[in-house]
Amino acid sequence: MKALASMTNFELLSLLLGKVKAEKLSAVSLPELFGLCAKRHAQQTLFQELPVYEIDQKLAASKILMSRAMEADLMRNKTALNSPGAVKEYLRLLIGGLQYEVFVAIFLDTQHRIIVTQEMFRGTLSQTSVYPREVVKAALAHNSAAVIFAHNHPSGICDPSQSDQLLTSTLKQALSLVDVRVLDHIIVGETSTLSFAEKGLI
Repeated sequence: MKALASMTNFELLSLLLGKVKAEKLSAVSLPELFGLCAKRHAQQTLFQELPVYEIDQKLAASKILMSRAMEADLMRNKTALNSPGAVKEYLRLLIGGLQYEVFVAIFLDTQHRIIVTQEMFRGTLSQTSVYPREVVKAALAHNSAAVIFAHNHPSGICDPSQSDQLLTSTLKQALSLVDVRVLDHIIVGETSTLSFAEKGLI
């Protein structure tokens, strides 16, 4: 049998879903299949003849396992600040393809190692309500010294809005009162990410 790494995408999908289902999904890109792409029209069209629940569950399970593996690797081997690229890829996998907005916090210890990633709030297609008091409570509960925030834009565009910048400023001020540093706020789009720290916005 061929090594997995040398298999084509079709062959790997066949292992996961079966050859018949893989053939019907062959025209769909991997980002669409694994929810990393907001444009799911082609996926939905091909899924009309397939048991959507079964396929979505298997692909979603694969995606969750991949994101957990990346999180475990970051927690075990690296500090968040020493591997910004890995953190961004982890966040893209975690929230990049969602059809609604979520706001997550990566809580860090004094060495900037990841303690836990927590989904704080969930919203609609275009907005999420974030409550600074709840963020402060969570930071204290995890004995966090620093935090990285992230939220997704289902539109696929990573440009920060005025409300994004105001929220970041408000959270930074609130957390400073309990000696928790806000290191970054990352916006996750369809194919890219934007770091407030890299853009000088924090």
